[in-house]
Amino acid sequence: MSAEPNPPILRLRKKHAPGRHERPVAADGERLIAAQSLWHGLIAGIIAIVIFAIIWSMLTALLGRVFPWMTMLLGLIVGLAVRRAGHGLDWRFPALAAALAFTGSIFGNFVLAAGASADELGTTTLVVLRQVTTMTWPIFFAEKINAADWVFAVLAAGIAPFFTNRRLSRREYQALQIWKDDD
Repeated sequence: MSAEPNPPILRLRKKHAPGRHERPVAADGERLIAAQSLWHGLIAGIIAIVIFAIIWSMLTALLGRVFPWMTMLLGLIVGLAVRRAGHGLDWRFPALAAALAFTGSIFGNFVLAAGASADELGTTTLVVLRQVTTMTWPIFFAEKINAADWVFAVLAAGIAPFFTNRRLSRREYQALQIWKDDD
């Protein structure tokens, strides 16, 4: 019948029974550290920003309204993208996500302003974006960006780090602690 002398009635698995799992070793923690990639986190964050800016611009054009609070959603998306691609465990990944979210919210506002200018000029947003020069930036910051945009950019930069670091299982956390103690 069963290998256990007194099997439980409901036959539930015993996840936390002593002696069931092998103890993690330092090599497991070293693999977690080696799996980190700041470069992959950066690329994933940039891709998330570009896709978000396109969707935000399309939504604004479709509804005829600008939703500045959407930059806070950008902070969440960038944080999750950096977590998924970067597998980060240290302070560099939240700092990267905060910087990307702040920059991405300004970039998103720039794409929205280019879309509004394209409507006024009777052309496409891509044509306006290709015609950007160094003379465009001061005008953009003086006329299109207001205090609320800066506040939402800072909020996005504050939200992103909370979703950035990798979530570890109990075994992974123990392996990481063993690896740190060995160094």
